[in-house]
Amino acid sequence: MLMMDLRSTDLWSVLFAVLVWKSSNLVSYASMHLLDTLGLAFRTVKSNKLRTGITVAIIAFGIMALVGINTAIGAMKQKFMESFSAMGANGFTIHYREWQMGFRRNDVEKRKKGEKILKRSNTGKPITRYQAETFKERFAYPAKVAITLFGVGDGVVSVGSKKTNPNVRIYGGDDNWADLNGYNIAAGRNLNDLDVQSGRNVCVLGNDVAQKFFGSDPSRSLDQMIRVNGLPFRVIGVLDSKGSTLGMSWDNMILTSYNNVRRFFNSNPNASFSILVKVADVRTIDGAIDQAEGIMRPVRQLEVTEENNFYIDKSDSGVAMLLRNLSFITISALIIGAITLVGAAVGLMNIMLVSVTERTKEIGLIKAIGGRQRNVRQQFLFESILISLIGAAFGVVLGVLVGNSFSLILHTGFVVPWLWLAGGIILCFIVGLLAGLYPSLKASRLNPIEALRYE
Repeated sequence: MLMMDLRSTDLWSVLFAVLVWKSSNLVSYASMHLLDTLGLAFRTVKSNKLRTGITVAIIAFGIMALVGINTAIGAMKQKFMESFSAMGANGFTIHYREWQMGFRRNDVEKRKKGEKILKRSNTGKPITRYQAETFKERFAYPAKVAITLFGVGDGVVSVGSKKTNPNVRIYGGDDNWADLNGYNIAAGRNLNDLDVQSGRNVCVLGNDVAQKFFGSDPSRSLDQMIRVNGLPFRVIGVLDSKGSTLGMSWDNMILTSYNNVRRFFNSNPNASFSILVKVADVRTIDGAIDQAEGIMRPVRQLEVTEENNFYIDKSDSGVAMLLRNLSFITISALIIGAITLVGAAVGLMNIMLVSVTERTKEIGLIKAIGGRQRNVRQQFLFESILISLIGAAFGVVLGVLVGNSFSLILHTGFVVPWLWLAGGIILCFIVGLLAGLYPSLKASRLNPIEALRYE
């Protein structure tokens, strides 16, 4: 009985070993055939350089457009986040009319269904200096508040015989203006309350203006006398460089008190002041906005039944709007890439069909020596996918290089849109698969006898 058990155990062991050996051989055989088919497909693609090159160029152009545009968009997003979000997500601005690119926060949006409709107030009334200063005095929330008034965008600064082009921007502010607009003091000091209230002719220079007249050392600008649109000003400080956005330098500017701007650089009697607010913690911004709204309504002499005649915009709303607009460019890139890849797929299918016709005898010979339909089908599919992936490789490299040439202009970091790279490669793989499907099926179904006799 024991002998029978041992023999049956040995028999099962032998059978299991044979099955393992056979399975490993089958796997090796299949992998060898797969590698052979892949190698043959690569040699065929390599031998038809002209056809392959034309198709690869078409596919590469489509992927280059897709990846290049989205790389450039990535660089633009970086620059927008750096330049337009100076106060970060914890700041907001109060102004008298709605910005088209802003985040509107007023009673119309907050009004819930079933609430009493408020009477429309007289919108478009500028915020006066008295109203701005009253708001700053009454706003007791733990936050920084700055009052600002824009002067001109075509100011001329001169020192002796040297002068700038008429493109210097002149801003009016107070002691918090520089901080709330993302500037740091490089040398000297900032404006103070005495500068603002007395209206004395002092200013803080932007970095570009300081370098033009006094060199790279910002301390050389201090206590120098300059003329701004012909008026004398004493330099009390220089701002650190903030860079540029889309060709506009943030350093080609001068800061003085808003009282000076109102007197000398803004002749419009209805010019409106703006109020900048920055809280210490982003989690408290909604409470700050609610309190600011509650203070601003009586300052603007609004009745309970009237809507707001001012607008509150978060500091990052401009960036959010610009990023939404960039999505249209992304859609355009997708359309361009899709149209190009559809044309490339049609061209690739035609090339593969021509290849099937030219290689009819070769297909017949493969079938005559034992090749299966699967082997023929795989070879033509591999050729189509290889051509498409080569085009994807060239397109990805060119797209990243072209897109980052734009980032060099914007002075941002090197951008690699990994998601779009992966998407482009997968898209090209699908294009190659679909373009080679019909030609490969046609080739695999050829009769070997008729194929061998084909002339």
